[in-house]
Amino acid sequence: MVSRKTILLGALVSVLFGGTFVATKAGLAQFPPLLFVALRYHVAAVVLGAYVLLTRSGAALRPGRDDIAGILATGLVVLGLTNALLFVGQADATSAVGAILFSLNPILTPVFAAVLLADERLSPRGAVGLAVGLVGVALVVDPDPAMFTDGGIGKLLLFGGAVTGALGSVLIRRSGGTLDSTVRTAWGLPVGAVFCHALSLGAGESVAAIQWGLPAVLALGYVGVFAGAVAYVAYFGLLDRAGATHGNLVFYVVPVVSTLGGWALLGETIAPMAGVGFLVVFAGFAILGSESISLPFSDEPPRRNTDYVDAD
Repeated sequence: MVSRKTILLGALVSVLFGGTFVATKAGLAQFPPLLFVALRYHVAAVVLGAYVLLTRSGAALRPGRDDIAGILATGLVVLGLTNALLFVGQADATSAVGAILFSLNPILTPVFAAVLLADERLSPRGAVGLAVGLVGVALVVDPDPAMFTDGGIGKLLLFGGAVTGALGSVLIRRSGGTLDSTVRTAWGLPVGAVFCHALSLGAGESVAAIQWGLPAVLALGYVGVFAGAVAYVAYFGLLDRAGATHGNLVFYVVPVVSTLGGWALLGETIAPMAGVGFLVVFAGFAILGSESISLPFSDEPPRRNTDYVDAD
């Protein structure tokens, strides 16, 4: 059975990440994209770093040799490269297109898990559940095919972000280590910030291009604190508890949250088939939940991380 904490973590991640696409699109009018990502991680690193220093002892903060790979996978791949591709790609695509392309993450994760992990295998029933969930996402977002073919390379970059996000989550699971997910994330955020600053400098972006004002502060505050520090603690904790394949299923719910948020906050219309799409997404989760993946769900973290420290 899936534990209550796992469900709550998944719901929290879905809601917070669901607002990321709207906030990102709004923030790109104020920030150069790569600098936006770097500043996001500066904010998140300060918030989460302060929390960790207040709640963890010295021994719990020190990474061991086996933790380095997990920190690098977190900072360079899941945070740095994935979000660099996402933010740059969204400059050339709508929030809906970004959300649905990123929802390919659950499809891609089992492919990497099958190669790199011994304890996560997708059954035929699980494959059906993934396919049904993706159909539900498409019904919710109701994308026009032209949305994926018009414009520059934004869609390709967004797809690349889905690939690196799936790969990074599997690499974190593979790395092992003894750090709990909150401390690992706190170490990974500065790594991601430095990496994105290097990309920003290489792309010729300038701090002078930032248009500071209330919209910029709100967008940066949301992606830095709520969709940054808070969401990433929940997300990486979810990966530790549920595994990469199950954990990344939240990206099926993200477009649903983005669609409802756009309707409630921005006055965007909802596709006529959205209601059917919600039910189809739920059906996909129901299929997946019926022992479709050979990874046990419990209130305990995976057995190989025997020194895991609960972040509660």
